Amino acid sequence: MLILLTGATGFLGSRLLPLLRARGHRVLCAGRRAQPGCDFIRADFAHDSEKSDWVARLSGVEAVINTVGIIRESGGQTFARLHAETPRALFAACAQAGVRQVIQVSALGADEAATTPYHLSKKAADDFLATLPIRSRIVQPSLVYGPEGASARMFRMLATMPFAVRFGSAPQPVQPVHVEDVCAAIVALLDEKGGPRSARVPLVGPTPLPFMGYLATLRRALGLGRLRMLRLPYPAARAAAWLGGFVPGSPLTPDTLRMLTRGNTADPAATVRLLGRPPRPVDKFITHPQAERRAAQLDWLLPLLRIALAIVWIWTAFVSAFVWPVADSYQLLERTGIPALLAPLMLYGASALDLAFGIGTLALSPRRRRWLWLAQIGLIGFYTVLIALRLPEFLWHPYGPLSKNLPMLAAIWLLYEVEKGDR
Repeated sequence: MLILLTGATGFLGSRLLPLLRARGHRVLCAGRRAQPGCDFIRADFAHDSEKSDWVARLSGVEAVINTVGIIRESGGQTFARLHAETPRALFAACAQAGVRQVIQVSALGADEAATTPYHLSKKAADDFLATLPIRSRIVQPSLVYGPEGASARMFRMLATMPFAVRFGSAPQPVQPVHVEDVCAAIVALLDEKGGPRSARVPLVGPTPLPFMGYLATLRRALGLGRLRMLRLPYPAARAAAWLGGFVPGSPLTPDTLRMLTRGNTADPAATVRLLGRPPRPVDKFITHPQAERRAAQLDWLLPLLRIALAIVWIWTAFVSAFVWPVADSYQLLERTGIPALLAPLMLYGASALDLAFGIGTLALSPRRRRWLWLAQIGLIGFYTVLIALRLPEFLWHPYGPLSKNLPMLAAIWLLYEVEKGDR
């Protein structure tokens, strides 16, 4: 059949596409950029929120699968627009164009007890779709795990850290489901005959787990030992979530804390029926333990290294400008060949440069940090050679003030090499 797939470049859509094509379906991919393996229709959920935007695009389409979704708002990418307004316009156009079936990927928790904008916006589109005279299946997965998924990457990272933070004392039950099982279930729904005109279909793993149990199971599967927990009282967790709401990309916000506290579980019977087998358990999610463990550890070790380097630069700037005796600094500069007239400029100019390096290390994007790392390597290398030649006592000092530049250079070079792929 001819299927319109929205979100074809996303986490779920990109995995659905080859499965649909393998079943012989022709797929139209609606999105902002083309996806290999399907006919492309340019569409933008942030703007195409009128029924008239979609009717012409649905000519000859027999089924629509909507996988568009975000976990945090950013600019024009809002819950109201991407989860509610545009999907409702798409669904109304489906009814008008004679589309036979719509599969809407929603979320477990988008129900009468929903309180967060994420769940409420999903529920608004789900409820609208359920009222239309069209066969629809509203898929509601729990936490979806996929090797390359952003949330799965975060959970692996949390599982490999020295300890995990438990926010409050609620059980926080979750029922993670593997992305391959979610995709297989959606494909099975396309072939399903009979049943009610509209239905909500929970997709979950075989067994509920406390969230800390989920992380502990991932940790064991990654080949690590027992998960150590730091318990944070709920008022402190709420304060941390409030602060996290101001940090771009933070996984902890007031909404995510509320969703975690509420829990995320359902009866796995529908998942088992669609798959014809039990869904994959969490301890089978990890397929390459050593490689995934190393990648997960680097996800928190590299930011830690970057923060440590930033502190060194900022602390050096502060000490040079405000703590170390100025007369002693001028004397050292004179011994390196700096004229007395230029000594203040060199001292405070170097301090300002160190401060800029520290702030840039924290604030710049990986793409822009490429040149920052090279500049830092160049400056440290220059300082090292100059001081070794003009102030040799620092080269032979028992505390190694100059030799410690070597691990600094190695650390910066490591960050430069690792971040090449992020540009």
